[in-house]
Amino acid sequence: MTAPRTSTLPLVAVGITLVLWSSAFVAIRHLGATFSPGALSLGRLLVGSVALGVVLTTRGWTTPNRHEWPRLVAIGVLWFGLYNVALNAGERRVDAGTAAMLIQLSPVLVAVLAAVFLKERATPALGVGLLVAFAGVVLIATSTGGDGHRDPVGVLLCLVSAAAYAVSLILQKPLVARLPAIEVTWVACTVGAVACLPFAGDLVRDAGAASAADLGWVVFLGVFPTAIAFSTYAFALSHMSAGNLSVTTYLVPPITVLLSWLLLSEAPPAMAYVGGVLALVGVALARRRPRSRVPA
Repeated sequence: MTAPRTSTLPLVAVGITLVLWSSAFVAIRHLGATFSPGALSLGRLLVGSVALGVVLTTRGWTTPNRHEWPRLVAIGVLWFGLYNVALNAGERRVDAGTAAMLIQLSPVLVAVLAAVFLKERATPALGVGLLVAFAGVVLIATSTGGDGHRDPVGVLLCLVSAAAYAVSLILQKPLVARLPAIEVTWVACTVGAVACLPFAGDLVRDAGAASAADLGWVVFLGVFPTAIAFSTYAFALSHMSAGNLSVTTYLVPPITVLLSWLLLSEAPPAMAYVGGVLALVGVALARRRPRSRVPA
């Protein structure tokens, strides 16, 4: 009787993660007119840090060693600080669906960084995938909406977020081998909040002028896409291979486009869809591994 439950729960966790991460792009886009990028980052991270901290009070604590602390701080500054600020600024210029497509380039960047810094094998498929993904980015960057307007600065900001995310994953890889994932997430989230403290004045000003509904969306970002989604992702990772789980994130852009259409009545330009498909194909190619030869 336990087998179906064991096999079903990770899939449920994956579904929750994908929907919540997709909803984050929509919420950020919605709040772009109310909160400045730095203020929104600080508000989200403060809520996420408190929520994760409450969960950690019910668990044991594994003390990071002196070699792990620099990595944790770097992840907090890059992944939770720079990533959020750049993404929030980018989504002021591009729609949520386009932003989600661009962030999905991070697996290609991870593969490149892993080949350079972790000495993982670079394959011909990686080079082909890079070229295809780059072509997709060019199409997304040059696509125009119904008003004929395009904003390459927004695309560049989203790519900065993707790069910060990729570097953070490389830094995080040795940490989760010893430290609990939720602990790594809480420390990094708290460090990110501290890094965003210079935006405290903006947060107070924007929150004072925001409606109760918009304040609720900030709390939603901190609790659901940050605290809960990272926890369900960690649970799924403990029951699935990292490769199989990472492939599921390719579903984030189409879910984001659907939610954006339903909730914000907006969608990416037509050519952005073509660019998004090319980018995802490039990611898939870059992640291919050569088949091992079986001796005769």
